Amino acid sequence: MALRVTFVAAAGSSSVLGERFDDDRPLDQAGWSEVQRVAHELLPLAAADLRYCSPAPRARATGDGLGYAPLVQLALRDCDMGRWRGLTLGEAMAREPQTVDAWLADPRATVHGGESMVEFITRVGGWLDTRPVEDGCRIVAVAEPSVIRAALVYALKAPPATYWNLDVRPLSTTTVTGRAGRWSLRLDSVSAQPTRA
Repeated sequence: MALRVTFVAAAGSSSVLGERFDDDRPLDQAGWSEVQRVAHELLPLAAADLRYCSPAPRARATGDGLGYAPLVQLALRDCDMGRWRGLTLGEAMAREPQTVDAWLADPRATVHGGESMVEFITRVGGWLDTRPVEDGCRIVAVAEPSVIRAALVYALKAPPATYWNLDVRPLSTTTVTGRAGRWSLRLDSVSAQPTRA
């Protein structure tokens, strides 16, 4: 029995450099414009058997804006960043440079008082492994890019450090297929339609 889980990255609400840990800001006008621009491409995913989203305001708004009416899943929340919640990486580095270095070097570190990267990856993977198993079941989940990166590390059984080498762009889709403990990354072909620059 194989499931197909397609993750949709939540629309952005700021520039990449302005992204904050455990960000709970709503979509800004630029984010809404992006959702409207790609809605026709992502709307077919609304036909999924099950539709979920993370509790982050951006993910909920993205899912609703795409017509998914998703069910909120607490296990798909962003990594708990403890006292760094709401800070950018640059702000955390300015306040605690040695602590940030230790956190980046050790995926088991909880120096900020929140979750380690290993705990985060395991939590998201646990959610993936506990989806209802029906052969051919299609699931869509709207989540923050960080959650999707964690899901990919888990699905591919990659070392936790791989997390930092994955680039998940807002409103991109990523699909994994399989079942608990046996996941594969699925890369779909795209139509030959020209894209706007």
